[in-house]
Amino acid sequence: MSNEQPKQRKAPQMGFGRGGHGHGAPGEKAKDFKKAVRQLISYVSEYKVRLIVIMIFAILSMVFVIVGPKILGEATDLLVTGIGNKMSGKGGIDFDGILEIIVKLLGMYLFSALCNYIQGFMMTGMTQKIAYNLRNEISAKINRLPLSYFDTTSQGDVLSRVTNDVDTLSQGLQQSVTNLITSIIQVVGYAIMMFSVSWMMTIVALLVLPFSAIIIMLITKRSQPLFFAQQQSLGALNGHVEEMYGGHMIVKAFNGEEDSVEQFKVYNDQLYKSGWKSQFLSGLMMPVTQFIGNIGYVLVCLVGGYLSVNPTVSILGLTITGVGISIGGIQSFIQYVRSFNQPISQMAQIMNQLQSAAAASERVFQFLDEKEMEPDTANPVEIYDDKGNIIIPSTVTFDNVKFGYTPDKIIINDFSLRVGDGQKVAIVGPTGAGKTTIVKLLMRFYEVNGGGIYVGDHNIDDYRRADLRSMFGMVLQDAWLFSGTVMDNLRYAKLDATDEEVYAASKAARVDHFVKTLDNGYETMLDEETSNISQGQKQLLTIARAFLADPNILILDEATSNVDTRTEVLIQEGMDELMKGRTSFVIAHRLSTIRNADVIIVMDKGDIVEIGDHDELLAKDGFYAKLYNAQFEEGEE
Repeated sequence: MSNEQPKQRKAPQMGFGRGGHGHGAPGEKAKDFKKAVRQLISYVSEYKVRLIVIMIFAILSMVFVIVGPKILGEATDLLVTGIGNKMSGKGGIDFDGILEIIVKLLGMYLFSALCNYIQGFMMTGMTQKIAYNLRNEISAKINRLPLSYFDTTSQGDVLSRVTNDVDTLSQGLQQSVTNLITSIIQVVGYAIMMFSVSWMMTIVALLVLPFSAIIIMLITKRSQPLFFAQQQSLGALNGHVEEMYGGHMIVKAFNGEEDSVEQFKVYNDQLYKSGWKSQFLSGLMMPVTQFIGNIGYVLVCLVGGYLSVNPTVSILGLTITGVGISIGGIQSFIQYVRSFNQPISQMAQIMNQLQSAAAASERVFQFLDEKEMEPDTANPVEIYDDKGNIIIPSTVTFDNVKFGYTPDKIIINDFSLRVGDGQKVAIVGPTGAGKTTIVKLLMRFYEVNGGGIYVGDHNIDDYRRADLRSMFGMVLQDAWLFSGTVMDNLRYAKLDATDEEVYAASKAARVDHFVKTLDNGYETMLDEETSNISQGQKQLLTIARAFLADPNILILDEATSNVDTRTEVLIQEGMDELMKGRTSFVIAHRLSTIRNADVIIVMDKGDIVEIGDHDELLAKDGFYAKLYNAQFEEGEE
């Protein structure tokens, strides 16, 4: 017997707009921001060759743009010199030289635009591929998560991670990474060119940089938790909307509209507050850095004007010569200063996009890092022979099974039972007795806390989950159908089934008649909510699906609860035929439907309180007799 306890889970919060909303309430700070950034970098590093090529084209694109102002300054100097020569009568303006420089500049800018187009095209493809891979990983991850995760997380929150967060991450990468690369290249390139024009003016221009860096760091530190809170709030809002839309009939039936709207306002208010605060703070970066850049721009203009007429400067008693600058040089330098401040302001804006992308990536990676189901055994029991037939006996044994959804609240206590091959076992008891839980443990939807469950001669842990579940057919009280044709929904149990097999299963389940009354028969499309057929018809289709699966072991959990009495009689006949020769577990509240069961297990509070067939249990006049007589009296009334 294992003493291992599962991790504690929170009870799912249901109701009008109060669904669980994943991990962390809106406003929660990032749990491990640095880890998320490292994981994001690891994804990007898988495309390092493409990233290097992108950087090469970005460098080529920026080099010619950076060199352009200095070459244009040479054209200005030629023009100024020519005007001076013409006024002094020593010559004219060298238009051929100026035209040559202009043609050269035009060619450089065209080549720069081509390189910029190529790197943009490649960057878009890379970011979309990253988003594509993340969605694939999330889709695969969903299938590896235990059911306990979905007990504590709303569907809307999971959908938000797949859609909103991945899209935010993709857009952030696409818009920010390329701009960040080009901005860094521009800052370095412009600085080099500024030094080549005038080192003294460059020092003046760079004096304002530390102030910009300090402001950016202060704003980033305050805004990053708000960006994470914004994504959390968006997930909570999506969860609420999805929950309300899925249960809109229940909301209306219980007059829950007002409560739903109030809850929506709460989530919307949280999103509004975190959204405007994060956007406002990050939006301060660009105007503040532009303001500081403009101060540097004014200082450069003053120093440049002074140096154009004073090539020698005295500073603190030190005389510095050869620092003069020409008119063309001033023009080039002023252009460089203006261009130099632009990528600095742009990087401030990029930090806004990166913060949003980082917050989204953290939520995505949190989901991908969630604890998965226990892996299948390394040496699984083979259940098929060479012809594909299941060779495992359909006996089921529960050996002192203990289980609790939380370790401090065990709801199944030392449950022991042996079901023979082909036996029909009914499990009855009041609500909360643990009937459905037993079935979930049998299908290994949850891991037991103690004891063991055996199918044939092997513990269910010795099978692959897929192999184990292939031996079972299950019909639940909540009928599940997907958007598609009736034929597609029936064939879901056996994807390679022929049309004839589907028709035979439908007839056995008493489904064929009503399907043929639909507009397009078996090709009738069911919408996403399957609102074009009744709840009872949905239940009939799920029963037919179980017929088609032709399982060795059958589980019927209140399978006839949503059909009328007349239809129930017909279904019961078909189910009796289906259960012949199969081990069957039937969970029922209507005790009249399980009179012919081989064994009836009566459960209460996680324990077996009585066991026997219908007549034996009635003769004991115990717990089962009281349940049965209570239903009989209700029926008489």
